[in-house]
Amino acid sequence: MFAEPFLHPALFYRGEREYAAATTAFVRAGLAAGEPVAVAVPAGNLAVIEAELGSDARAVHLLDMSKVGRNPGRIIPAVLGDFADRHPGRPVRIIGEPIWPGRTATEYPACAQHEALINLSFAGRWITILCPYDAARLDPLILREAALTHPVLRDATGEWPSADYAPDLVVDGHNRPLEEPVGFVSLRFDRTNLSATRALAARRAVELGFGRDRLDDIRLTVAELGANSLDHGGGAGLIRVWTAEGRLVCEVSDAGHITDPLAGRKPVDPRASGSRGLLIVNLLSDLVRVHTHAGGTAVRAYFDLP
Repeated sequence: MFAEPFLHPALFYRGEREYAAATTAFVRAGLAAGEPVAVAVPAGNLAVIEAELGSDARAVHLLDMSKVGRNPGRIIPAVLGDFADRHPGRPVRIIGEPIWPGRTATEYPACAQHEALINLSFAGRWITILCPYDAARLDPLILREAALTHPVLRDATGEWPSADYAPDLVVDGHNRPLEEPVGFVSLRFDRTNLSATRALAARRAVELGFGRDRLDDIRLTVAELGANSLDHGGGAGLIRVWTAEGRLVCEVSDAGHITDPLAGRKPVDPRASGSRGLLIVNLLSDLVRVHTHAGGTAVRAYFDLP
């Protein structure tokens, strides 16, 4: 019997000393084995690891997760998968910390679903992804869900299999109706007025002071969501635009149903024709939330205000 090549332990740490000891031991074990190693954690923790590693840090791919993983939906394709794909045929190890005390309640469901979907994304590949959790400062509910999304758990005392491992429960449990917004503008669209959806979002973005590059991102995001509605959501949809919690929010809803839990997280061959859909939305947005069921789907793309 062969061992599962993919490993996905959660590390429950308390304090900087435990964090530094556990993460750098993980990194150095990978370097000693000749494995490519990446570390994607928030800036403060990244500095701790880099200082503890000393000269060994030069051999590690270091990333600020608060930037590259601002939207949890882009971590699998653009951070974890991107690094692994750069080293085909080789075991790799990654530290990925997508959940930290600064995450908001609006962001957390997308973070938890991301952690659950890692298991589906990388099953069968020679990848080890260690996910640290600040056990002293995170809500106990988050730690309980970490036991659902990670087959192995670690702390300063050792390692053990999670008796609660059930990632599908987390994916489904956070697929809930999204809270109704206030103060929004809206437009129903079909093939005759799809361009009006981009114009609606762009007008509000200009009013809020978004620069040209970000304005292009917003237009493209809305265009992709609208195209999805035409192609997969019954040929029509509804766009709503508003601001909340320091973000511009663009929501597109339709009669479609997303049945693939990895939709928007799979790499797309750039030579392939057609829409990149949710992948583009995940890559360009600061947060994406989705509620999908047999009766319809709503996708919310959030953009941090300038």
